[in-house]
Amino acid sequence: MLRSLSLRLRIFLMFAGLAAAGCAGVGGALYAGYLRASEAGPEAGFVFAGILALFILAAICTGVWLLFDENVAKPIQRISAAMRVKAHSDPGISIDLEQARYLGDLAPAIGAVTGRLASVMEDADQEVAAETSRLAAERAYLALLLTEIPVAIVLVSPTHQIMLYDGQSADILGQVHVPRLSSSAFDYFNEGDLRAAYDRLSGHGGEVEAEVRGARGNFSFRLKLKKLSQASGYMILIDSAESKLAPAAGRPLIYDFDLSEHESERAIEDRKLRDLSFAVFDTETTGLMPSKDEIVQIGAVRVVNGRVVVGEVMDQLVDPGRPITPASTKVHGITDAMVAGAPDAPTVVARFHEFAEGSVIVAHNAPFDMAFLKRHGQATGLAFDHPIVDTVLLSAVVFGATEDHSLDAVCARLGVVIPPEDRHTALGDARVTAAVLCKSLPILKSRGIDSFGDLVRETRKHGRLLKDMN
Repeated sequence: MLRSLSLRLRIFLMFAGLAAAGCAGVGGALYAGYLRASEAGPEAGFVFAGILALFILAAICTGVWLLFDENVAKPIQRISAAMRVKAHSDPGISIDLEQARYLGDLAPAIGAVTGRLASVMEDADQEVAAETSRLAAERAYLALLLTEIPVAIVLVSPTHQIMLYDGQSADILGQVHVPRLSSSAFDYFNEGDLRAAYDRLSGHGGEVEAEVRGARGNFSFRLKLKKLSQASGYMILIDSAESKLAPAAGRPLIYDFDLSEHESERAIEDRKLRDLSFAVFDTETTGLMPSKDEIVQIGAVRVVNGRVVVGEVMDQLVDPGRPITPASTKVHGITDAMVAGAPDAPTVVARFHEFAEGSVIVAHNAPFDMAFLKRHGQATGLAFDHPIVDTVLLSAVVFGATEDHSLDAVCARLGVVIPPEDRHTALGDARVTAAVLCKSLPILKSRGIDSFGDLVRETRKHGRLLKDMN
């Protein structure tokens, strides 16, 4: 019956009911005090009536608050979060308008707006898909051409961040350090040698050749530096004859030209979230006690400029040095036979440390996974002092602390599909966690959470959620 009334009338009736209940409660308390006064005197009756009235009013207010919270506040919070997801992340996601059944015409209005938005975004998506297909074909053709050129190519921004490398240069860079988009060129080439060549390039205005040592002193490269005539930054050409180049490069062309616009020297608290590089990872383990159990698999992907970088992946089984219990194998499917001959945990953790260098580390329920990394890091002298983002807390910021923040629930709200065969594999969970991160970034921006410092301040409000999950 109430659903047929207007919203304003319902609100009026709510306040009228609150007033009536308050009056009835106070009247009942006065009557009870009157009865008490006849037995114990006027003063005792007056005090009893006052105390009883306070308790009755508090109970009435508590009941009204619970009804308001359940039927107004929570539905508004859920619907607003879902609308942000629909507007900024997944236009195809459905909104449960039944939650707004007591909010008058709001539910039909939301349905009309979101329906129109979905139609507009569908048209835009078709245009984007066509353009994306064309660009993908051009990219594949460019990658094919670069593969045929016997010179490895790296494009570097004015702040010396790598914004493109091809399959051949990936093999070469990998001999020094893990190839990573947005990483500093000085991770691969000696900073003094490269800066000296760059200074000469700035003076000549064309191109220069230089002998440049590897960053770790174990290689020497004959490089040619060329200025980019129509864009900012410069190109590094590496002579394959002196670089132990593999005959066939198995990596795709990796690039992000938006990196040329970023300032990489700002304090991370002031950096825009979209400008940061993220290393998103997950572990599979022998059990749920980081102090006693061991890692059996690490999977990781990198996110740059709000997108997962295709080709920059870590997927490694780990020999835990102990039998894997049947209960653990039932969860992740990893057996003793599968990890036989795999590297041990300290070796793989060191590889991930390199993979995540210069990045913000991201995980779902990060304290659990980070406990394993920090334990092995301390044993081998590696400091995991990276900034960390936990997608459990990220979900609390986007959807509210009262919601379910398991990985499955968060993915369902964001429209992230988890392939059944990938669930509870380290790389599979890392990929869906990265998708959660990418879909959450524009939603955070729409709420005014634009910098890493903003995000840290918001997630700290929900830190207790991690204690509850552990």
